[in-house]
Amino acid sequence: MANRLPPLNALRAFEASARQLSFTRAAEELFVTQAAISHQIKALEDNLGIKLFMRKNRSLLLTEEGQSYYLDIKDVFNALHDATERLLARGAKGAITVSLQPSFAIQWLVPRLNTFNLLHPDIDVRIKAVDQPENSLTEDVDLAIYYGRGRWNGIHAEQLHTEYLIPVCSPLLLSGTKPLSIIGDLADHTLLHDTSRRDWKRWFKHVDFKGGNVNHGPIFSHSAMVLQAAIHGQGVALAHSVLAKPDIDSGRLVCPFKEVLISKNSYYIVCREQQLELGKIAAFREWVLQTVADEQTLIDEGQVV
Repeated sequence: MANRLPPLNALRAFEASARQLSFTRAAEELFVTQAAISHQIKALEDNLGIKLFMRKNRSLLLTEEGQSYYLDIKDVFNALHDATERLLARGAKGAITVSLQPSFAIQWLVPRLNTFNLLHPDIDVRIKAVDQPENSLTEDVDLAIYYGRGRWNGIHAEQLHTEYLIPVCSPLLLSGTKPLSIIGDLADHTLLHDTSRRDWKRWFKHVDFKGGNVNHGPIFSHSAMVLQAAIHGQGVALAHSVLAKPDIDSGRLVCPFKEVLISKNSYYIVCREQQLELGKIAAFREWVLQTVADEQTLIDEGQVV
């Protein structure tokens, strides 16, 4: 004979209602409407063929059968709760693998990672710096940081910084044989491109400058390589503000112009929906988001880099 189990959602509604002796409070606890609770209870009673609740003097009471049933199943729900807590406790320790682009790992994550290690010494972070397809998480990855517009099916994505595109160059270019002081001077300098030439085209359109030759200049597959080329005086790069900040702060790069362009893309931290609250994954997500929020405050106050 096959095991007969009522719908689990209906059992959950019954357990909460029986414990609270209130459909209203059960609905608040389960984040549903009172009508939804009433519907689940009716479905459970129909499934069992037994009346579980009765109303008396505007109060909700359990029938004798309902009281007996509640005493039998409440321990099951308590056991499920305890098992889940133990699982989450185990999930708060161990190792997590984070996949992200090499440039973001080098320029942003790695310099800040020691702060996370001090806060969570029981979690070992494994960095997988690769360019993986941004449409699914491989089985060996717990979290990832993608660059795009946040449109990935089946993946929980949270935007990080507001991303600005800013011209940067070596300080030597400001006073070289062809000084770089106004936007028009870009016509005399090599433009360095990150992945494609589209960003420089958008920036020139944004500042209404038609004298730059965006169809020439080297194209690099990684942002960190573009920044290195700019540091060595090989030209002017249109850099991601987040990635360029360490080199600007150190003086290796400067921003020759104040004009910036908000990028259509941003960095996102992503994970599987079903693992969103798993201890160690939640800890890393929350640390990244808080770190970004602190930095974004400076950006909002006018300090782009």
